Amino acid sequence: MTIAITGASGKLGRLAINHLKTLTDPAGIVALARDPAKIADLSVSARAFDYTRPDTMTAALAGVRTLALISSSDFNDRVGQHRNVIEAAKAAGVTRILYTSILKADRSPMLIAHDHRDTEALIAASGLNATIMRNGWYTENWTATLDGALEAGALIGAAGDARFSPATRRDYAEALAIATADATHTGQTYELGGNEGFTLAELAAEVSRQTGRDLPYNNLPGDVYQGILEGFGLPAGFAQVLVDVDLKAHEGWLEDDSKTLSRLLGRPTTGLKAAVAAALQ
Repeated sequence: MTIAITGASGKLGRLAINHLKTLTDPAGIVALARDPAKIADLSVSARAFDYTRPDTMTAALAGVRTLALISSSDFNDRVGQHRNVIEAAKAAGVTRILYTSILKADRSPMLIAHDHRDTEALIAASGLNATIMRNGWYTENWTATLDGALEAGALIGAAGDARFSPATRRDYAEALAIATADATHTGQTYELGGNEGFTLAELAAEVSRQTGRDLPYNNLPGDVYQGILEGFGLPAGFAQVLVDVDLKAHEGWLEDDSKTLSRLLGRPTTGLKAAVAAALQ
């Protein structure tokens, strides 16, 4: 059985493929990316695969029976891009698809959930056997910018005292690899979050503890936070999505206490202390 993972040159895809190699024969793994040269170091079969080039997709999926679709990071018609992949998968004879969605996608009011909900509907209508991986927020969404926060003297956001249940990219990638390698996960929709929830004030306090520097969390009105994000160079639409995430988090849409991710991994998810330490190294 040949297994393919899209987005293989991205951080999540790379981690997923490297873990998948420990679970199944690497000879049966195909890494898909726009530029195969960028994934040659993964030491598996590499094929060109561009979500916006439906004319090339079916051939790229030749022989693939299980396909893990990592959601597009391009917000320009993401649903259309995902539709291209799903249709090509059907045409190529793929029998099982996995998709990296977002926590509570079927009912979440967050702007970022709309594309995921629509993609899940396309998969359901396709008739393909499916496994839906509804990932929560990534810890790296905050820890990757800690240098800037420390330089500015504050962690900022618009989430107030909302609690998140994030996990690291490695946690989600390993769960994707596990579910991809094992067909018994077919038909499942998994709500995935970290074992340890926290607020942004608690994140700032942990950074302060580890650095010995006072890093407060400054909660901002949504419009002010949006203006700052745009000032950092983010497109207005993407900034709006991030602000919306913070504002809607108050309603618990990125909080999960099911421990499903931990059970899939067979270990605890990466905690706040370890994630901050890794980011600061």
